[in-house]
This record gives sequence, structure tokens and C-alpha cells, in this order.
Amino acid sequence: MQQVARFQSITLITPTAAIAADAHGGRAKCLQRLVRLDLPVPKTIALSFDAVSQIAKGQMPDMAGILAPFGYDPLLSIRPSSQDPDWGGPGAILNIGMNPSQHRRLCDRMGEPAATRLYLRFVQSYAVHVHRLDPEAFDFPDCTDSEALKRSLEAYEFEADEAFPDDPAVQLAEALRSMARAWDGTSARLLREAKGAPADAGLGLVVQAMAMGLGDGECGAGVIQYVNSNTGMPQVTGRYVAQSLRRQALIDADNAIYLTRDKRGPSLEDRSPAVFEQLIAIGDICRRTLREEMAVEFTIESGTLWILDAVRVPRASQAAVRIAVALACDEIIPREEAVMRIQPTALTELLHRQVDPRAQRDIIVKGIAASPGAATGRIVFTSNDAQASAARGEGCILVRRETTPEDIRGMHAAHAVLTMRGGITSHAAVIGRGLGLPCVVGASALIIDRKEGCIVAADGRKFAEGEIITVDGTTGEVLVGAPVMVEAALDDAFQTLLQWADDVRDIGVRANADTPDDAQTARNFAAEGIGLCRTEHMFFSGDRLGVMREMIFADNADDRRAVLDRLMPMQRADFAALFEIMAGLPVCIRLFDPPLHEFLPSDKAGLRDLSEQLALPVAKVTERVAALAEYNPMLGMRGVRLGIAIPEIYEMQARAIFEATVDANKNGAGVVPEIMIPVVSAMREVELVKSRIDAVAASVRTCRKYDFEYRLGVMVETPRAALRAEDIAQHAEFLSFGTNDLTQMTYGLSRDDAGRFMSAYVQQGVYAEDPFHSLDIEGVGELLSIGAERGRKGRSNITLSLCGEHGGTRSAIDFCRKQGFDYVSCSPFRVPGARLSAAQLTLIDKMKPAI
Repeated sequence: MQQVARFQSITLITPTAAIAADAHGGRAKCLQRLVRLDLPVPKTIALSFDAVSQIAKGQMPDMAGILAPFGYDPLLSIRPSSQDPDWGGPGAILNIGMNPSQHRRLCDRMGEPAATRLYLRFVQSYAVHVHRLDPEAFDFPDCTDSEALKRSLEAYEFEADEAFPDDPAVQLAEALRSMARAWDGTSARLLREAKGAPADAGLGLVVQAMAMGLGDGECGAGVIQYVNSNTGMPQVTGRYVAQSLRRQALIDADNAIYLTRDKRGPSLEDRSPAVFEQLIAIGDICRRTLREEMAVEFTIESGTLWILDAVRVPRASQAAVRIAVALACDEIIPREEAVMRIQPTALTELLHRQVDPRAQRDIIVKGIAASPGAATGRIVFTSNDAQASAARGEGCILVRRETTPEDIRGMHAAHAVLTMRGGITSHAAVIGRGLGLPCVVGASALIIDRKEGCIVAADGRKFAEGEIITVDGTTGEVLVGAPVMVEAALDDAFQTLLQWADDVRDIGVRANADTPDDAQTARNFAAEGIGLCRTEHMFFSGDRLGVMREMIFADNADDRRAVLDRLMPMQRADFAALFEIMAGLPVCIRLFDPPLHEFLPSDKAGLRDLSEQLALPVAKVTERVAALAEYNPMLGMRGVRLGIAIPEIYEMQARAIFEATVDANKNGAGVVPEIMIPVVSAMREVELVKSRIDAVAASVRTCRKYDFEYRLGVMVETPRAALRAEDIAQHAEFLSFGTNDLTQMTYGLSRDDAGRFMSAYVQQGVYAEDPFHSLDIEGVGELLSIGAERGRKGRSNITLSLCGEHGGTRSAIDFCRKQGFDYVSCSPFRVPGARLSAAQLTLIDKMKPAI
């Protein structure tokens, strides 16, 4: 607000007047630009933020000074001018200055019916919007306009306890006061803050001479834009209403005619070709001079064109990208500016189907938006049912209390996933994002009633298995039925924008990919490799789960190796497929991580099936499963601890990786696999695993008579690994920070359960944001800084990266850039947004003045 002092509080808009968006608002500044372009803009006065603020406090400006430029007995409009058009503002008030003498003059000019209708609308608008009187007191549907005007004036005097003001200065003062106070109202302030406006955002007002779209000759009002708001493609659209004022033209669809020639009816181009040609030229002038696609509001007064306003064309995400790229291709803006104009979230929207913004939303429950996009399907409660539904060609929504690794096949079959428990880094959320599957988690207000086979909402409504619902993973809402959808839209403009982003960004972006499908998606989105391949997900598909369970029940190392020998060709084929798809780009493979109990059933039916498969008594199977259970499995027998206690697993995986590498390199792929050890906390763990993997590498080189290289690294996801990074780095060529687990261990929070109370913590300011959603720079970030610094001490050329889900967020990318990390890795569908964020952050740094 301090900048306003540089400008006059009340300013006539001229080409040289001191008008600024941060002092008078965007509309005032845009009108000045139109004036500078010598376009036919009616005379306009701009009131600054400071002037409007003073009006709200009761300190009125010099009304005679405001009215003086408009001459004797003017007709005026007032419109809001906030700094950002998206912040909104009070509605416009038209025809200020209407009184009996003005009415007589307008009767002579445009006829009594039109003049009386104008006067009536003004009285009604003034009463309702300026003095906040009851609209019903001014509604006379069965009267003629003349009678309605007479009754409205009487109603005003009765309701306001004073006669309707005839003095233009009084009307103007009251209208200004009303609009200023409306901006300061609590509801208005909360609404604009929800749109991103600061609490102290100012409002400017513009007072403009009315250009009358009523009278003799061609008269009317309209709005025109030159691109499609949904696609961004060139297209003249809008409407024109003859014998109307600007507001009427915007809402009166019944009486509107086409702008361009159309076989379906009359058009402005037919009625007034010269004016239409002038509007087309003005569109091009605005585009090239204002460097933006504009929607132009206009009035035609007896064949003369007046430009009342020009605003940035409202646009969907696809249109925003295409418009920015087109402006850059036409050399109207630099490519760097096109990159800066697009929000990364806009790209994410383009990758998925979305619920149409205009669709009605009957909300069942609201949870955590865990994976973007929207999908419709029938409710199913088990993975088996999801697979059966997919086999029948029926779309389904998998509804679970929480998902486990056993649900992966069901998630693949479903169109979306909904869980009652979990947070942004829960199993359902992570897998959903990897699959590009819409997902809502933490919908704790919802209850699954197994006996009745339904879900029960907080308001008591029940939705049975088989009923159709829609999951909106972008908003976190679950909706009744099947609302209208907007399809995903990837086009040439999308690809061009991201190529420009890649030209400027200074940090790599890889993808987390666990399957060939994930890898192909990553390639489609131009990821620079795979930064995290979670190999355990490969064991839950097809017949592998049964083989894995046999290995778990094996009595000794030799028996385990025998079973793992059956898995090894499958793993080798997995890695071969990844190497082929990535075509020489780096692939970072994390060795087996989860505790073994995740591969075992917990229900009685599952235990019976397992006993049949293993030919063992149910009691013995139940006893063994219970023995493998852990009180806190996330901190138990998992990751490198399994690799040391049961080395056969890591040996099998290493052999599969190296044999796939040999096969790929014989075909000229140039693969150098990266093998990552998870859940490390001590240097000795790395030494032990490294020695075994080196031995497997030597064996494969000898057996296959082919040399190859590989890189061994560590996933830093325990605080101790970050603190002891200098020692660990002596045996590791790269450190990749897994911030999902690192956040969990640093906070002492379960990422699957934190969703139950996290909203209360954020609302009460305990945490600024959910640390599983946005990287905690102060706490977890400090561990990353320590780990990076100490890692470089242990190995000067060590590669550093972040491979948790935070890797797709802007704040984490910014942090990693500043720490000198080599790359971030995130879910495939977050890669485009990460590429754009990285480029924008690079450009922002370049624009900062050197200190």
C-alpha cells in the first residue's frame, strides 16, 4: 500500500497519466493502455486504492472534481479495478446520473419506452445494490415500465425514508461508498483470500462516461474474443445485442445475434461490416501490443464503436498453454515468458480426465486429494471384484479401508481408488500417482458396511456395491453418479512448452517407475531416466506372489535359493523391459524393501488358500504368519536388514539386473544400471551388501564372458544415514534421499495414520503444511543439507538426488536446486509439472539482481 503515495488519488486516464496496476488496479491500467493505442475509449476517471480505502472509512473525495471532466448532467458507470482480475470485486453500477431531466433528454433521443426502461433499471439497481434494500419491494412484473418506474420511486421513498436522489453527485457518492464498503466486507475478503489475494489487497474504481447502446441507427452492446476459451485455438466468439447496454449484452442470450456471418441467423458482420472489421483489427492490436489474448467489451452508438473494456480471456488449462505458446511463436513474447505464464498444476490437469467445472457436484465425502484426475465407476470392495469387473468391461472404483501391496492388481483393474485411511504418501496414494489413477484417501467420514455391502456417508446416505460414483482426485471429493467429464488434452503446444522449459532448467527430472507401463509413461513425459524402481511391486503380479510365499516359508538358505531361482528369470525379464524402454537412460533400481509379512494373507480364507498351496496344515501356516508379524513393521525387518539377514534375495535381484544388462548391452543399449540399497543406517551395512553384489557381478561377467559397469548407491531415508553420510559415501557412488520415510522417521509420524489429525495440526498452526505433502525445509530439509554436505566430504563426485513423492513439488525442487542436487525423481504423471517448475525457478533466479 505504500506505493500508492506516488500517485494521485483521482486521475483522469490519459496516455501520460500516472496510472499503475499496484495503485489503481488492473482494469484502470488496461484502460490506459487502450487509450494509448488510440482506441475509442469513453472518458474515464481512476480512483486509487488509497482513495477507495478512505471512502470506505467515510472520507469522501471531491465529487465536483470527479464529475467535472464529464461535463453537464452526465451518465456514468462505476466498475471495480482490483490488482488481479481473478480477485473479483463488487458488481458494476451503470447509468449513474439518471434523473427526470436526463430521462426527458433520452426520451427525445431514443424514444420514451427505451428511456423509461433505462430509468427503471437504474432505480432498481441503485435501491438494491447501493442501498441494500429488499429486491421484492421493487418487483412489479404486471405493470408497464412507466407504472413500474413510478411505483419503484415511491417504494424507494418508503423503504429508505427519503426521496430518490436526483443529484448525480449524490448518486455517485453513494455508489462509490457502497462499492468501497463491499470490498471491505468480511465475506468479500475471505472470498478473495481464497483466490490468493493478500489480506490487505486494495481496490481501485473506474468512473466512465456511459456509451449508450440505445437510439437511432445501429446501436447495441457486445463482447468479442478471438480465441476459444477451452482450446486456445483462433476463433471469433462472443455475442451482440442490438439496442442494449453492456450488462444486458453479457447475459441476454435470447436476443443476442452472431458476430460472424452464420447461416443460422443474422450477425453483426452482416448488419455493420465496417464496425465488425474494426473490432477484428482491435483484437490484433490488443494481442500484439498488450501481449495477451483479450476479450473486448464494446458498445455501438449510432454506428460509432466505443471500447468499454478489455480483459484477459478466461481460459482452461489447455487454452492457457496454447495461447502462451502461440504468442511466443509469433514473437510477441519471449519463450521464457511463455514458460513463466503457465502454472505447473495446469499441466497436471491436462494429463487426466477432470470433472467439468460446470457440472453439478453432489458430494458424498471429501478426503485427501492424493492422485489427480477423475473417474467414474461402480463400487467394488475387493481387488478380486475389481479384476472381475475389468474382465466384464465395466469401470469400477475400488473402495478399501486402506490398500496393501496385495491390492496392486485390483488397483490396476480399477478406474480409481478410494480409501478411508491414509495420507498423501500412503500406499494407495503412491501407487495411484504412479499409475496415473485418480485417488482419494483419508475419507474418514465414510464407513464401509461389509454386512450390507455398502458405504455409509456422514449424512446417513448409503451407496451399495455396484452403484456408480465418481472419484475426483484433484479436489479430494467423491461424487454421486457420473458428472460430465473433460478429457485429457496433450497437444503440440504442450510438448513445445515443455521443450522450452527443458532448454532452461538446471536440474534433472527423473521418474519413479516400477513396471514397464510406468517406464513407458515416464518416457512419454520425457523423464531423464528412472530415479526409483521399487522392485517389490514386481512380486505381486501374476503367479509371482505364490512363489514369493514359498520362499518365505522355506526352511533354509538352499531352499530359499531354489525358490528364488524360479523368480530370477521373471525379474530379469522385468529389468530387460525397463532397459529397452528407457533406451540407455539411467535406471536406478531399489533392492527389495518391504517386510515379508506384507506378502502373506491375514484373513482366514487367505490362510486356508495358502495352506493348500504349500501343502501344510492351516495351524502351521497360521503360526508361521503370526511369527513374522511385527509390532512396528515400518521400522522392523525390511530393506537392507532383510538383505543382510536373508542375502539370497538381494543376490537373486543382482543377478537378474546384471544378466539383463549384458543382454541389453549386447544389443548396443549402453546400460549402466544403478543399484540402490534401502533403509541404510550404517556404513557396515553398505560394505556387506556391496561385497555380495560385487561377487555376483564377477560371477555374471565370468559366466557370460561380457564386461559391464554398474553403480551402487544408497537410499538415505533414516536420520542416521543423513548424519553418517560421509562414511556411507565412501562405499556409494550416489545418495538418493527418500523423503517419504525420512519425513516419517524425523517426525515420528506414521504417514499412513497422520491423515486422521493432520488437518487439525495445520489449522492450528502446529505445522504450516502437511509434511508428507510439502517438504519440511526447516527440519527434514536440514537433514538433507547435512547429508549432502557430508556425502560430498566422503566422495567429492557423488551424485545427489531426491526420490520421494516430494520430488514433484515446487518447494522441494527449489530446495534441491539450491543444495546442488543433480536430479529429482517423482511419479511419472508429475514429471511434466516438475520440468516446468524447475524451469520457472531457474528463470526466477536469473531475473534476480546480482548482489
